[in-house]
Amino acid sequence: MEAEAPPDNDVLWARSLHFRHPDGSPGLAGVSLGVREGEIVAVTGPRGSGKTTLLRCLSGLVPVLSGEVWFNSAPLHTLGPMRRERVRRDRFGWIDPEPVLVPELSAWENAALPLMLRGAGRRRAKVAALEWLERLDVGDRARNRPHELQQAERQRVAIARALAPAPEVLFADEPTAPLHRADRTHVLRTLTSAARSHGITVVLATHDPDTAALADRAVALLDGRRVSTVHLPDAPETEGRAAWSLSV
Repeated sequence: MEAEAPPDNDVLWARSLHFRHPDGSPGLAGVSLGVREGEIVAVTGPRGSGKTTLLRCLSGLVPVLSGEVWFNSAPLHTLGPMRRERVRRDRFGWIDPEPVLVPELSAWENAALPLMLRGAGRRRAKVAALEWLERLDVGDRARNRPHELQQAERQRVAIARALAPAPEVLFADEPTAPLHRADRTHVLRTLTSAARSHGITVVLATHDPDTAALADRAVALLDGRRVSTVHLPDAPETEGRAAWSLSV
């Protein structure tokens, strides 16, 4: 039977993704998802539900066991490691829950690094990096190295690094995890407004309902499967109060 082509307006399209972790435990069990260009989608669910695994599979960071992943109507799941890496470098951005910065580089050099790796000149890369550091309220720390920054400041630098190259798709895995609650709203609003103004598609993994509320829509996971959330908890600390049912 001829395979179904992904919709033209979906920048990301995945069908029946299955993944197992190296220890043999299941990560994804038949997840399908379409993400439209410029859309901000929150992938929600409790810890261990498969949120990070889904982002890693959609971004080509890890190969799926079975299923399909398409980016701009081209198959990502059939590419070899080198070509997947090129797509990630040139077209995608990634934010981890914990900031991973190059210790020998200053904050602005860390933020400019992806642009320079893409071939941008040092001056152009520095201007873009400084602009994003300013927008994220760490412009005054641009010359400091990571060990001179607080954890929350390092995370802001990591977010600036992901946004500076204006990626087509930004994958954000619990991007405000290291931030105090008072800082989260500002950083998230900066991230989402930047995505909308630059036409960046965002796939955001979070267990926090307040974070998910800033997205255009939410996709809930439980035990590696898509589910429908019947009742969301009032606060992140009360995840156990959520009721879940399998989607149809």
